[in-house]
Amino acid sequence: MTEYLNVGKIVNTHGIRGEVRVISQTDFPEERYQPGNSLMLFHEHQKPLKLVIESHRKHKNFDLLTFEGYPFINDVEPFRDGILKISKDELGELEENAFYYHEIIGLEVKEDDRVLGKIKEILSPGANDVWVIQRPGKKDALIPYIESVVKKVDIKQGEVIVEIPEGLLDDEN
Repeated sequence: MTEYLNVGKIVNTHGIRGEVRVISQTDFPEERYQPGNSLMLFHEHQKPLKLVIESHRKHKNFDLLTFEGYPFINDVEPFRDGILKISKDELGELEENAFYYHEIIGLEVKEDDRVLGKIKEILSPGANDVWVIQRPGKKDALIPYIESVVKKVDIKQGEVIVEIPEGLLDDEN
């Protein structure tokens, strides 16, 4: 059976010309939303539907998409709350030291031999990603995905080795 990965969620329509607002959950929105690319729409109580992207543009914090054959708001209204996915087979090869979000989320984070917690989310606020570390009995920690902090990512072992600069985690007094 084909395994699918989330690309984004359709949260609303936009205007009257068949555009939908998508909250992206993909590492590569520019690549995923190229006109001509196909995405699968998964929606409650319906069979998955293959959609071909006709156009893509950014608007505020959303990706706005139109799909071939769905030119009007009434055509795309039923897509609301649907999840856009790609099959795992469509993932391209990444360059060295690059990872897909689904490979990173859930990894254990260690410094020396001390377990700090697990990665529960990845934020993309700007220059570099920020990993949200869920820590037992403490509030979540935010660490930047930069070479000076993240020393090694070992997908097979299910762990990330980090070196936390002094003062980055505020509760270490």
